[in-house]
Amino acid sequence: MNEELTSFLEKYEQRILGQSLNLRLLLSAILSGGHVLLEGVPGTGKTQMVRTLASMLGGDFNRIQFTPDLLPSDITGSTIYNMKESSFQTLKGPIFTNILLADEINRTPAKTQAALLEAMEEKQVTIQGDTYPLPEVFFVVATQNPIEFEGTYPLPEAQQDRFLFKLLIDFPSFEEEKNVLRQVIENSFDAKLVSAILNMDSFISIRREIERVTVGENVIDYTMQIVRKTRESEAIRFGASTRAGISIGKAAQAWAYIKGRNYVTPDDIKMVAKPALRHRIQLSPHVELEGSTVDQIIEELVGSVPVPR
Repeated sequence: MNEELTSFLEKYEQRILGQSLNLRLLLSAILSGGHVLLEGVPGTGKTQMVRTLASMLGGDFNRIQFTPDLLPSDITGSTIYNMKESSFQTLKGPIFTNILLADEINRTPAKTQAALLEAMEEKQVTIQGDTYPLPEVFFVVATQNPIEFEGTYPLPEAQQDRFLFKLLIDFPSFEEEKNVLRQVIENSFDAKLVSAILNMDSFISIRREIERVTVGENVIDYTMQIVRKTRESEAIRFGASTRAGISIGKAAQAWAYIKGRNYVTPDDIKMVAKPALRHRIQLSPHVELEGSTVDQIIEELVGSVPVPR
């Protein structure tokens, strides 16, 4: 692994305690050019996690608080008439950044959620018929609260499929949580004061190195068997799309690179399969009634596919 990236990851894990696996998966997602959906109860450090990532990358960061009255133009931007210059002027919205935190995305209607679709997939934004490119490094992290459903609008399946990963943020251990409290009381942590470890040029060069990580034919075959199994299982009502297979492959390349290898193994596929699939499949009603979770079904399904030698 690149020495700068090694240093980055070590310092990132020192800053955000108790979320080591999720931090590595979050880093894998941005390295592979994907986007992430974070789900967790309030107060578990989701915003801090993303803000710190942006500071350490030396990139631009914007946060949008999604509310029921938020309009698509509040995200993308709009065109206004400048009376002083007697001409129309385009005001770009907060989406024009490197890392965008879409906070509580399920609190806004589908029309506004859809404003992110073109940006996430095409890396461009259309304002009043004119198309504007987004930065080469453009990363959306959307959060949603799993315990409050009043006044929320569930994400459409098409929107969820645009996210590379869905990460579940849980509470840290007792010792880790105690250290977090100590940091805050001693004022020893402020995401705004975190110095950049990488710059955008270095980050882009690392991305290009990751694209050269080898994915063998047997590993590609293994990935597609897992994806197709989701469409054949009686426990799953709607299986994963082709985009899911692409997401697993790209994320596995980044995960292998973080692990210091220039090739992907079946274990890399297993590691990224759960966060890449949990938001892309729907369980059959009888399975949900039995109390099974999506993660349990994915584990069983991955375990049923023969591992290539």
